[in-house]
Amino acid sequence: MEFSSADIKRAGSADAQASSPSGEILNGSDILVRCLQAENVKYIWGYPGGAVLYIYDALYKQDTIEHVLVRHEQAAVHAADGYARATGDVGVALVTSGPGVTNAITGIATAYMDSIPMVIITGQVPTAAIGLDAFQECDTVGITRPIVKHNFLVKDVSELAATMKKAFHIARTGRPGPVVVDVPKDVSLKTTAFHYPESVEMRSYNPVRKGHGGQIRKAVQLLLNAKRPYIYTGGGVIMAEACAELRELVNLLGYPCTNTLMGLGAYPATDPKFLGMLGMHGTYEANMTMQNADVVIAIGARFDDRVIGNPKHFAQVERKIVHIDIDPSSISKRVKVDIPIVGDVKDVLQEMLAQIKESQLKPDQNALAAWWSQINEWRKRDCLKYKHSDEVIKPQMVVEKLWELTRGTDYYVTSDVGQHQMFAAQFFRFDEPRRWINSGGLGTMGVGLPYAMGIKLAKPDADVFCVTGEGSIQMCIQELSTCLQYNTPVKVLSLNNRYLGMVRQWQQLDYGGRYSHSYMDALPDFVKLAEAYGHVGMLIERPSDVEGALREAIKLKDRSVFLDIRTDPTENVWPMVQAGKGISEMLLGSEEL
Repeated sequence: MEFSSADIKRAGSADAQASSPSGEILNGSDILVRCLQAENVKYIWGYPGGAVLYIYDALYKQDTIEHVLVRHEQAAVHAADGYARATGDVGVALVTSGPGVTNAITGIATAYMDSIPMVIITGQVPTAAIGLDAFQECDTVGITRPIVKHNFLVKDVSELAATMKKAFHIARTGRPGPVVVDVPKDVSLKTTAFHYPESVEMRSYNPVRKGHGGQIRKAVQLLLNAKRPYIYTGGGVIMAEACAELRELVNLLGYPCTNTLMGLGAYPATDPKFLGMLGMHGTYEANMTMQNADVVIAIGARFDDRVIGNPKHFAQVERKIVHIDIDPSSISKRVKVDIPIVGDVKDVLQEMLAQIKESQLKPDQNALAAWWSQINEWRKRDCLKYKHSDEVIKPQMVVEKLWELTRGTDYYVTSDVGQHQMFAAQFFRFDEPRRWINSGGLGTMGVGLPYAMGIKLAKPDADVFCVTGEGSIQMCIQELSTCLQYNTPVKVLSLNNRYLGMVRQWQQLDYGGRYSHSYMDALPDFVKLAEAYGHVGMLIERPSDVEGALREAIKLKDRSVFLDIRTDPTENVWPMVQAGKGISEMLLGSEEL
């Protein structure tokens, strides 16, 4: 087959330089695999189907990328997502057209809400059949448009390599996010000359990295003059690999610091300057400090509804706000900001630290001492206190024991969504970033086990724990089969309270105790189920058995272990800010109802 010079040029992309001078003639599927290899992709999670069989044939013919066959497309995206969260690399998933795509939607939306760098390759019906209601056809670009950073439909094989380069570039730069590349079946078969661009430029996409120097100077001046300062950070600090800069900033100034649910581990939880997580289920001291500070610097966070509660209540107190974020659309979206700084968090913090060190101005130590005195008064409330029991297992105690047994080790903790997630966030003290992997923005049940699978492949020597509930785990429990096939031994801690716990808690508080469909009457025998999948199952019913079971599970390095831990069905997550309330209007326990 002959190719015109125009074809060759398109293959290399007009806005990029070609790195492969040979111009080897390959089909679209082989080109796709070569692109993944060029991006140093080690793992891809997927599920085959008719529209992607040529791509699977190309994967079969190489040995540098390991494909992991999941049991459901949702789990493929979640596993790639967990891998990306733990490593900072771009996660990659591959699904077929139609139901393959629609099954992947929840995973894509989960990654989008939490700004996770991913590339999802989707099969599509042949180009001639698009729009004709072909078998297993859906409008992938249309369906995914609201939940991706960007998406592509590749109609010409000569554009595939350049599109893949753009996809990875968009996914990992600026505010990270998932990018979908939709590949029709005929495009994966047609041939062209392969050139993979070394670099890519897009006039419509050029995220700012350096913050405005003048704005940074204003922010430093404001921070150093503050009487009641507060450093509020989110997942953006972790995504930007800026934890070292954050820690230096907090230690240099001596100011109190808090993390959001997505930001836990960015600053050490065991450091006395850390006030705990803030927000709906944050600590009393973290929330009261947020409400009463005179200067708040928000770093890689977005003042979302679960953090500040009612924005009108939050706005009642006058304060100055500095907001650093890579995404300008996040600034002043929910809360009016006084000093916006658009830029990469790491770069901005480095410049900020340099200016603070050069400044003649120093923090007012008397005012700071008085501020810390007030914070320590709030700390005396001991808002995370719970009633210990020798009769029934308290979920908080399980998480505390897990933390005690893993301190100083190489560990990762994933969670699903619900009460168990909040207990893990409150009682496991994360001192390092990327060790706490959960769904924040979308609040997706079922992510915990696929996340753990993805992490275990990336970190084979680490202990990976999935803290879940009997409701969440059943949404992707079939992935226990994947764990066996690909030798990813994880530890599942199911805090089994026989309820959809968070739903039950809301029904108790806001719906008059009418527990509508939040109780599970027909639970499986999880021990037998785990054994049926080829794993170790344990039933733990007494508080005195919890530590021994955890130790035994950790000891079984090469086996997946499912711990069915029967916990107190009446236990609630405190503190709690109810919907519509302000951040300082917390319920601290059932005695306040």
